[in-house]
Amino acid sequence: MTTNTLSLSDYNITVGDFQEALTESLQKGDYSQVFILVDENTREHCLPLLLQRVPTLKEAKVIEIQSGEIHKNIQTCQYIWSELLKAQADRNALMLNLGGGVIGDMGGFAAAAYKRGIHFIQIPTTLLAQVDASIGGKLGIDFDNLKNVIGFFQNPQAVLIDPIFLKTLPARQIRNGFAEIIKHALIADVDYFNDLLTINRANIEGVDWSDIIMRSLQIKKAVVEADPFEKGWRKILNFGHTVGHAIESFSLTHDSDPLLHGEAIILGMIAELKLSMQISDFPEDDFQQINAFLRQLYAEYVVDSANVEAVMNYLQNDKKHKGKQLNFTLLEKIGKPVINQYLKKEDIVKSF
Repeated sequence: MTTNTLSLSDYNITVGDFQEALTESLQKGDYSQVFILVDENTREHCLPLLLQRVPTLKEAKVIEIQSGEIHKNIQTCQYIWSELLKAQADRNALMLNLGGGVIGDMGGFAAAAYKRGIHFIQIPTTLLAQVDASIGGKLGIDFDNLKNVIGFFQNPQAVLIDPIFLKTLPARQIRNGFAEIIKHALIADVDYFNDLLTINRANIEGVDWSDIIMRSLQIKKAVVEADPFEKGWRKILNFGHTVGHAIESFSLTHDSDPLLHGEAIILGMIAELKLSMQISDFPEDDFQQINAFLRQLYAEYVVDSANVEAVMNYLQNDKKHKGKQLNFTLLEKIGKPVINQYLKKEDIVKSF
């Protein structure tokens, strides 16, 4: 497998076989101890590959947590910290976060807080984490049923992305990650979006993701480097997420089978494209094309009209708002986002 490297200001992202890059990082760091954070799924499906590629990690201590967004909270962090303390981990220890977005967000958060910070390396194993959480240094946990409201910015030592892990995922998880890829194309590159139109529900599991992952990472890298702490232009990455996070939070607390992040973001993008037509003159023909594309991939997901008011309550707690002003990133056309669009509640309700 070809290995490509994307260099950021103070760490590298490797896409491909991670063996050489991880071995080099371990040797260079001269760490006192190495910990591997997993959930029950990555312990079974991904940890054996990691240990096979880098046999020295067989001496590492494995910390297992429960999978799922519902466990991305301070109680799970307390368990991680307790395990580190039990093992007498010092400030020269290293945490390898082997898993999806929950593992990366929370593992990085726990590592960055433990004894005021130990090093960590992200090894994302889901498509969502590989294209979204691997750049930007955002770490966090959920609190009071609100996503990522406790956290901070802290970069890893490295990010190691190997598409081979995607073979362990069901189709629903692939579609979950593909939602963020679609977002990258919509905010940055109409040609990229047109290329993605060849992917559908029937062929998505057979896609060669290496080039697509790199293309999305290059978009996100350019945005994050222009605005590391989300003071301005980086807000374009929030497209679909203002409404989407509110839908996701509602689903987590009300549905027996909650929406995955990407599924909620798809609904958020559809809603925010409707807002874009109202506020930013986004072309209706483009909306119809995008909506048809998204619906054939994510046909079963809708917001019940009876739940709109409850979703709005979550939306009004979004951390990006200022006071009672609801802040959106909208599109004027594909590849041309516009940030800091403050909308009234009654405008937003019409988008569901």
